[in-house]
Amino acid sequence: MKTKVFLTSVLAACLMLASCGKSYDAPKAQLNRADFQTEIDGKQNDLYILTNANGVEVTMMNFGARIVSICTPDKNGKFADVVLGFDNIQPYLDNKTDFGAFIGRYGNRIDKGQFTIDGIEYQVSVNDGTNSLHGGVKGYQYCMFDIEQINNQQLVVSYTSADGEMGFPGTLNMKATYTLTDCNSLVIAYEATTDKATVVNLTNHSYFNLAGDAQSVLDHMLYLNADAYTPVNDIFITTGEIASVEGTPMDFRQPTRIGERINNYDFDQLKKGNGYDHNWVLNTKCPKELAGKLADPVSGRTLEFYTNEPGVQVYTGNFLDGSLKGKKGVVYNQRAAICLETQHYPDSPNRPEFPSVIVRPGETYKSICIYKFGVCGKAACEQATAACDKKQNCEKAAACDKKANCEKKQNCEKAAACEKKVNCDKKQNCEKAAACEKKQDCTKKAECTKAANCDKKQDCAKKAECTKAANCDKKQNCAKKAECTKAAKCDKKQNCTKKAECDKATNCDKKQNCAKKAECTKAAKCEKASACPKR
Repeated sequence: MKTKVFLTSVLAACLMLASCGKSYDAPKAQLNRADFQTEIDGKQNDLYILTNANGVEVTMMNFGARIVSICTPDKNGKFADVVLGFDNIQPYLDNKTDFGAFIGRYGNRIDKGQFTIDGIEYQVSVNDGTNSLHGGVKGYQYCMFDIEQINNQQLVVSYTSADGEMGFPGTLNMKATYTLTDCNSLVIAYEATTDKATVVNLTNHSYFNLAGDAQSVLDHMLYLNADAYTPVNDIFITTGEIASVEGTPMDFRQPTRIGERINNYDFDQLKKGNGYDHNWVLNTKCPKELAGKLADPVSGRTLEFYTNEPGVQVYTGNFLDGSLKGKKGVVYNQRAAICLETQHYPDSPNRPEFPSVIVRPGETYKSICIYKFGVCGKAACEQATAACDKKQNCEKAAACDKKANCEKKQNCEKAAACEKKVNCDKKQNCEKAAACEKKQDCTKKAECTKAANCDKKQDCAKKAECTKAANCDKKQNCAKKAECTKAAKCDKKQNCTKKAECDKATNCDKKQNCAKKAECTKAAKCEKASACPKR
């Protein structure tokens, strides 16, 4: 494909710095354009390069809108390629790898490749055991994207996915804009529209190794702004749980060496994933908040990422096995790189409690991911960063709504009625339970109703036994409430086996044995002390 060269000189800030619009060899990555020029599915594949004022270089191609290389400087100013890939097109075609690829229509897994929208059941392509992964057998990573625009720092690619492609409903028109800023940020902005209700979850699948040698990322330091993650079952499908990272190897809320806990297979989730291959629930609400950071202590290179997505899939190259040779003949062994895939949660089409992934006609899907490269201990581009903030295409999306990311299982729904210290394992235990004292064991809420006057230590097996019993002495054995009626005047120690025996006996001496009521009648005038003395 012949490419026109446009020579322009435009004075603009950060994002819109433009010069020659041509595709050519990538000098820092040492990639030859001719090794990538070939026809695929009737379209011409080519290499394209983005460069900024700092010499950072990003190389891409049409096939899968893939990032082929990213060259950034270390703490000594030495440039190196920090992503995995190949130095010609053939290995990309021969191997089902996702190196640097645009992922869709649905990134991550869908259980059994099945979901329902508006009562209609859909079956999409299955390519991961019984599940659909990254769009199916021929996801977008294996499709040819058209070039819409290119200049020195911006590349816009587009692709139209037909209705029914890989089983997904609706014709989806997409474009992705890749912008390399002078702040050393690679901004990836996705947009998509559809003519039929469908599911959309787009992401990038670059494999990062900041050391630049693609040997191992186990010594990289990782920080994630996430208090929770979504556990998976034995076939990598989310269980639907939002689990806390507290006290687990999933806790990266402080920068932690990746290799420190990755082999802790006593932790079931790491055993299932053969390492880290999980979705973290981000605390961030919009792309101006730091979602996470990766750092290589040796080279000093850092990578921050920002997004408007609610989650990020962290994958540590667990299934790289040394069978692939990448750029410059480097063998890619297990854990040679790490992926940071910003996304909606896995299997969201089947999880209504998760943030929705359904896009309808008239709506525009928008997602943004920013990878910002830097060097430890240097505040490079501080002034430029401030100028770039307004131009980094940070979408004012509904994802910033504070309530958007509150999941049902996070106890965000109408929880004001629950006292902070009450341990409500289930939300239903909180309903109408205000009358229950905090320490009282109310196994059933019904047992608490109208029981406020029952003494805490009293064994009221049935609430009815407490009714109208307030005047019964706590120590009195009233087997039946009827035995207490009209017995207030009976001496506590008197053995009144029958209530009738107590009637009209108030003048009888406590110690006198009146076996029969008739013997007490007319006894007021007894003269001896052994009889009934006067009072």
